[in-house]
Amino acid sequence: MNISALKAKVLSRQTGSVNDVPFKDMDILDHMEKIVEISQKTGIAKCLPKAKDHLDYVTGKLGINRIQAILFSHFMEKSNDTQIMINEIADSINCSKIRIIKYINECEELEKRKLIRCSRDDGRISFRVPCDVRDSLRKNNEYRPENNENLSIEKFFTVLERLYEERDNKESTFENLTLELLDLIKQNMHLEFCKRILSYNLFNSDLTLLTCFCLFFINNGDDNIGMHDLDFLFDEKSTAKRIHANLSGGDHILLASKLIVYNNNNGFINAESWKLSDMAKKELLSELNVKVMNYKKNLILFDTIKPKLMFYNSRENTEIQTLASLLSEENYRKIQDRLENKGMRKGFACLFSGGPGTGKTETAFQIARETKRNIMQVDISETKSMWYGESEKKIKEVFDNYKNAVTNSALAPILLFNEADAVIGKRKATGSGNHSIDQTENTIQNIILQEMENLQGILIATTNLAQNMDSAFERRFLYKITFDKPGKESRSGIWRALLPELPEDIALELSVKYELSGGQIENIARKVAVDSIINGGDLSMDTLMQYCKDEGQNGFNTTSKRIGF
Repeated sequence: MNISALKAKVLSRQTGSVNDVPFKDMDILDHMEKIVEISQKTGIAKCLPKAKDHLDYVTGKLGINRIQAILFSHFMEKSNDTQIMINEIADSINCSKIRIIKYINECEELEKRKLIRCSRDDGRISFRVPCDVRDSLRKNNEYRPENNENLSIEKFFTVLERLYEERDNKESTFENLTLELLDLIKQNMHLEFCKRILSYNLFNSDLTLLTCFCLFFINNGDDNIGMHDLDFLFDEKSTAKRIHANLSGGDHILLASKLIVYNNNNGFINAESWKLSDMAKKELLSELNVKVMNYKKNLILFDTIKPKLMFYNSRENTEIQTLASLLSEENYRKIQDRLENKGMRKGFACLFSGGPGTGKTETAFQIARETKRNIMQVDISETKSMWYGESEKKIKEVFDNYKNAVTNSALAPILLFNEADAVIGKRKATGSGNHSIDQTENTIQNIILQEMENLQGILIATTNLAQNMDSAFERRFLYKITFDKPGKESRSGIWRALLPELPEDIALELSVKYELSGGQIENIARKVAVDSIINGGDLSMDTLMQYCKDEGQNGFNTTSKRIGF
């Protein structure tokens, strides 16, 4: 969008071009248009005296010198382009490529005043005029950079995010990012974040890195940050390599100060993955509702759950429909009020038990979808750590996050412990074997038992091995539903639902010959889908039966028959 096009957006004035507008009625875009017109004919040197009055107007409004006013007018003329090369400006003002280099410092001053942005990508330098600059000049006849003093904590991090985005877009150097970050912090010393982060007395580069960790966590709940997430910060690859070596080697000041810590995978330290420490989150992010953010990042929203046709025997169907009705919000609130009035525990703890592939987990998801409740799913493996005391903290954090979710949600979400055998099994005797591991597992179970006792929401646990469950857990589950393998009719329905083009008699034949679970039938249907993509054509009965046998069932030979779907 050139200057003329920008002017066209302004409320219409008297008809006629800029040449017809009296000087006293000219706005900043009129003056810049005249500067461009004169400098294109005369070059910069002769433009200075010839366009003096226009230059004086622009310099007075923007607080820049005359050379900068000429350059900026040409940037505005090309402001529809997001990548303006300095050579284009040289051509526009009839200037040699060598001479334009003399004016790079002036361009840098325009950048410091935020009138233009510069992108430095692998040595290739380009410029652009930000939209807010263009809009401000079009509407207000001048541009004043945003006042970033005395911001709220939310606005502070919004501005902070923009600084890092500009660096990510290579519109700022790491050095400029650091300087702007320091200015922003010093302008907002009323915020606890700013006071605390300066109190660590970090070098500027380390402070910038720590702030980036904070931003990742606040925006994305990101507790798994690798070097690929941080590479955008650094101008030189050698700098990135040095930082990487310090982080992975444990020598970095942020690790030594326990402001960031390593992640661990299945109890083993991962020296290539880092996160903000709990201490840093508590000290730096106390002004933000981080607990709310923590629970939100773990939620599966009910309206993202796809509906799925489920097949149950009559007993299962009755019990599942009853539970779904109880968890509808109207009934749920009535029941909670009634229990509370009688001095009874209000929590709904439900156990889904049965063999693999019988629909336990999917039923929990479909109940959530039907009752419009989000799900907070617990990854049991993530609650276990090789470090003494860490597992206990992790399981407490699960329930703390869930309590925040219940408090801050319109409808209480469902806390789903999937495949919970590892945490609800019989408690270990601590007199033999690995005493410390047994003691830790028993402590975790005691924490879960206590949390179930005080539960204010809805917990669903699934298990393949209900017979191994500790009796203390069994007493705390209000509703228990056992999922059997589907019967013949249900299996036939599942075959038809997953492979709708399968003839009804073939579906019935397969359901009779192979006592498969719904999950096993789904696996076969997926194989059929893959085959149709790769090989095309019809599938033989022999192949389909072989798939059934591969799922672990015994079948018998039959003559090859084309199924025709």
